[in-house]
Amino acid sequence: MRQKPGTRKSHGEKIVKDIRRATRKQYSAEEKFRIVLDGLKGEDSIAELCRREGIAQSLFYSWSKEFLEAGKKRLAGDTARAATSTEVKDLRREARDLKEVVAEQALELRLLKESMIADGGDDE
Repeated sequence: MRQKPGTRKSHGEKIVKDIRRATRKQYSAEEKFRIVLDGLKGEDSIAELCRREGIAQSLFYSWSKEFLEAGKKRLAGDTARAATSTEVKDLRREARDLKEVVAEQALELRLLKESMIADGGDDE
């Protein structure tokens, strides 16, 4: 398959693109929240805000759309949300710990019942 002349990227351009992709900044939810709120305040233009934060305007608008959609769902009474991975890990750990406690108590109860039967229990 032949490419049109001038459309083939040089090896150097590919390396630069790969480096940019690998070093792309990951924004936390708090950072996104702050940036979107700054944009909604309207103190600076969206273009100025995006230049200052080093993001594309399209990225700002997608964040603000997600932000407003989430707020709309919340106001409509949709309180279901996805748990974060740390919340899931904490809940799984807590469930495991509780299962261990229940298992220990069940074993202890069984041993007590067996000892009562062996002692000729049922004195009631």
